[in-house]
Amino acid sequence: MSAILAYCLSSPLLLTLMLIIGLILLVKGADWLVDGASALAKRFGISDLVIGLTVVAFGTSMPEFVVNMVSVAEGSTDLAITNILGSNIINTFVILGVTALIWPVTSQKRSRDFDIPLSIIAGVLVFAFVAVDSPFGEQQHGITRIGGIILLLMFGYFLYNTFRHAKDHPDEIEVEVTAEKAKPIGPGLAVVLILIGLAGLVVGGEMIVQSAVQIATNLGVSEAIIGLTVVALGTSLPELATSAVAAFKHNCDIALGNVIGSNIFNVFFVLGTSATVRPLPAYDGINIDAWTAAIGSILVWMFVKTNHERQVKRWGGALLLLVYAGYLTYRLWPYF
Repeated sequence: MSAILAYCLSSPLLLTLMLIIGLILLVKGADWLVDGASALAKRFGISDLVIGLTVVAFGTSMPEFVVNMVSVAEGSTDLAITNILGSNIINTFVILGVTALIWPVTSQKRSRDFDIPLSIIAGVLVFAFVAVDSPFGEQQHGITRIGGIILLLMFGYFLYNTFRHAKDHPDEIEVEVTAEKAKPIGPGLAVVLILIGLAGLVVGGEMIVQSAVQIATNLGVSEAIIGLTVVALGTSLPELATSAVAAFKHNCDIALGNVIGSNIFNVFFVLGTSATVRPLPAYDGINIDAWTAAIGSILVWMFVKTNHERQVKRWGGALLLLVYAGYLTYRLWPYF
C-alpha cells in the first residue's frame, strides 16, 4: 500500500487525480453524513430548527474540519490555517461576489447586527493571535492552545446566542436553517449513509493533505499557497454552485447568512479545535490573509448598512471579486 502511495505521489497526473478524488470524497462524504444524521434526528422527533442549527450547520463545515484534523495530525500546520482563512476569503469575496453579481443579496437583521460583526471579530482575533506575543509564555507568533480555547469559547457564545435568538424568533431563523430539509430516509439507510459519509471524509481528507503537500513541494511553493487556493477553492465549490443557482432563480435571501455563518464556524470551531489539539505557528503572509478575511466581512457589513434595501448589490459583488483578484495576484506574484 505504501509503495502504491509513493508511486502516486511521484506522478504529477496521479497527484492531480488524487486531489480531485479526495475533494469529491470529502464533499460527498459531508453530504451523506448530513443526510443520514438529519434523517435520524428527524426520526427521533427533533425539530427542523434544531437540525438546521446543529446537524446541517456542523455538517457543512466538516470538509474544512477533516482537512484540518488530518493536517494537524501530520504536522502540516500551514495547511490547517490557510484552509480556514482561504475558505473564508473565497466564501466572502468569490461566492458572495458571484451571487450578488447575478442577483442582489438581501440581508437578515440578525446578520447585520450580530453575525457579520462577529465574523469581523473572528478575523481580527486571528491577526491578534499571530501578531502579539502570548502572555502565557507559549510559542510566539501563532495560534497557541490558549488561543484555540479562546476561539472555542467564542464559538460557544455564538451557539448560545443563536439558539436563544432561534427561541425568541423561530419564524425568522426557520427560513435560514431549513433550506436543506431532512430527507425521508429509513433508519437503516441513515446509519449506512453516516458510516459511508464518515469514511469518505476521512479518506478524502487524507488524500487531499497528502497530494496538496506533495504538489506544493513539486512546484516549489509553500503549503500556505496551496491551502489558500486549491484546497480552499475545492472545499468551497459546492457552496459556489448552490449559491449561483439560487441567484439565477432570484432566491438567494439566505446566501449571506450561510456564508457568514460558515465563516464563523470555520474560525471559532474548526480553527479553535485545531489549535487546541496542536499549536499552529504563523507562516509568511498570515497577516495579510487574516486581514483580508476580516476586510471581506467589513465590506459586506458596509454594503448592507448603506442602502435602504439592506442588500449586497451588483456593484458590491463586482467590487468583492475585484478585491479578491487583487489579493490573489499579490499573494501569487512572488512565484511568477
